[in-house]
Amino acid sequence: MKKVRTRFAPSPTGYMHIGNLRTALFEYLIAKKDGGDFILRIEDTDQGRKVEGAVDIIYDTLKTCGLNWDEGPDVGGNYGPYIQSERLSMYKGYALDLIEKNGAHYCFCKECELEAQRKEAGESFKFVDPCKNLTKEQIQEKLDHNEEYVIRQTIENVEKTSYYDEVYGQIDVDADVLEEQVLIKSDGFPTYNFANIIDDHTMNITHVVRGNEYLSSTPKYNLIYDAYGWDRPTYVHVPPVMKDESHKLSKRNGDASFQDLVKKGYLPEAIINYIALLGWSPETDQEIYTMDELLKAFKVSRISKSPAIFDIDKLAWMNGEYINKMDLDSFYELAKPILEEIITKPYDLKEIASLVQPRIKRISKEDIEPLIDFFEELPDYDLEMYKHKKMKTTKENSIEPLKEAYIVLSQLEDWSNAQNIQDALMSLPAKLEVKNGRVLWPVRTAVSGKQFTPGGAMEIGHILGKEETLRRIQIGIQRLEKDLESNC
Repeated sequence: MKKVRTRFAPSPTGYMHIGNLRTALFEYLIAKKDGGDFILRIEDTDQGRKVEGAVDIIYDTLKTCGLNWDEGPDVGGNYGPYIQSERLSMYKGYALDLIEKNGAHYCFCKECELEAQRKEAGESFKFVDPCKNLTKEQIQEKLDHNEEYVIRQTIENVEKTSYYDEVYGQIDVDADVLEEQVLIKSDGFPTYNFANIIDDHTMNITHVVRGNEYLSSTPKYNLIYDAYGWDRPTYVHVPPVMKDESHKLSKRNGDASFQDLVKKGYLPEAIINYIALLGWSPETDQEIYTMDELLKAFKVSRISKSPAIFDIDKLAWMNGEYINKMDLDSFYELAKPILEEIITKPYDLKEIASLVQPRIKRISKEDIEPLIDFFEELPDYDLEMYKHKKMKTTKENSIEPLKEAYIVLSQLEDWSNAQNIQDALMSLPAKLEVKNGRVLWPVRTAVSGKQFTPGGAMEIGHILGKEETLRRIQIGIQRLEKDLESNC
C-alpha cells in the first residue's frame, strides 16, 4: 500500500479564509491518521494576485493551528521546489510530451476567433478549435514564424468518462460537455489546471482534497492523467462553507478570515475544533476535540455532501468552553494586555482575570471591558438598580444594610482575602433579621454600580481595597438618602 501523501497548495493572495483552512485541516487529518505525509506547496503562478507577506501568513496560520507540514518551501524535501514559480521550467516539457501523446495540441487562434464562435453559439458556447486539424507541417511553419500560441488539451474519441470520489461516490460525465482547456498560456506560464496535475504527480500525491467546485473539472484532469499513463489520485471533494443558505463565506464580502477571528478574541484551538465540524460529523455527540482526538475520530466517510453553515454563535460557545478550561496563568497571559488597557489603577489584574475568565466567550476588549470598567471608575449608576425582586430589595430598604456594612467593614482589620470580607458581611443578615440577598445585593450595587458583575461583593471589595470599598458604599448611602429626601 502506498504511503498517503496529501498537499495543501494555497495561493499567496492574502489572509487565510475559513474554507481554505478547513481544507488544510482535512488534508492534514487524512495524511496523519494513516502515518502519511502532509506537504505544503505554494501556488504562485498568478503573480498579479500575489500579496506581499501572504506566504508568511500561510506559514504562521498553519503553525499556529498545529498543522505542521513534513515537506515544503521552508523545510525542503525530496520533491521540491515547493513554490510553483520555481518549477516553471518543467511544465512546458510536460506539455510538449502531452502533445506527442495526442493529449494536447498547439492552438494559434486569436481572441477574436474565439469571440466570434462565442457570439454565434450564445449560452451553449463550447470552443471548437480548428487548430486541431492543422498538419505537422502547418504547425511547424507557424512556430517558425513565431506566431503566438497556447497549448490546449485535446479531448477526442471520448464518449463518457467517470471517476470515484470519496465523498460524492461515482461521477459519470458525458465527454461532450468537456471543453478543451488551455494548459500553457501564450506567455509560457502554465494554467492552474495543468500545473496542479503535474505537481501532484511529480510529488507523489496520493489524495487530492479540494472544494466540490472542482467536481466538474476533475474529468478533464483525469484524461490528462490517462494520456500520460499515470495513476489517478484518490479524490476527496468537500462541500463549501457557507455564510447562509445562499452565500459562500468570502473575505471579499467582509466575512472573517482566520486572522480576523483571532484578532476578535477566538482561540486558534477553538477555531480548528469548530471548523473540523463544518461538513464533517463524528460518530458520537462529542464536540470538543484535541488534535489527537480528531486524528483518532476523523473518517472521510463522515464528510457530508451538503454545504456547511458557519455559525459564529456556535464558535463563540465553543471558544468559551476552551477559555473556561484554560489554567489561570495561560488565560492571564492572553488577557493581560487588554486588562492593562482598561485598568490603569494598581489593582491585582490577575485576580480580576480570575473573575472574568468564566464569564466571557472571547478574549477581547469588547467582551471584557463592560464587565470590569467599574474597577477603574465607579459609574454614575441608576439608583433603580437597588431594586431586585428576587432579593426583595428596594431603594428604601437598602440604606440600613449599607450603613451596617460600612460599619463592619471599616472595623475589619485583615483585608487580605475575600473570605474575611465575606465573614464580616455574613454577620449582618442574622443581626438585621433578613436574608443574605438583602445585604449582599445593595453592597454589590454600591461598590460596582453594575447590575451584572464578575464576582460578588466580597471579591470586588477585596480587589478594590478597603478604602475604595468604603468610599463607594458611602457614596451609595448618600445618594439613596438624597433620593429619599427629594421624594418626601
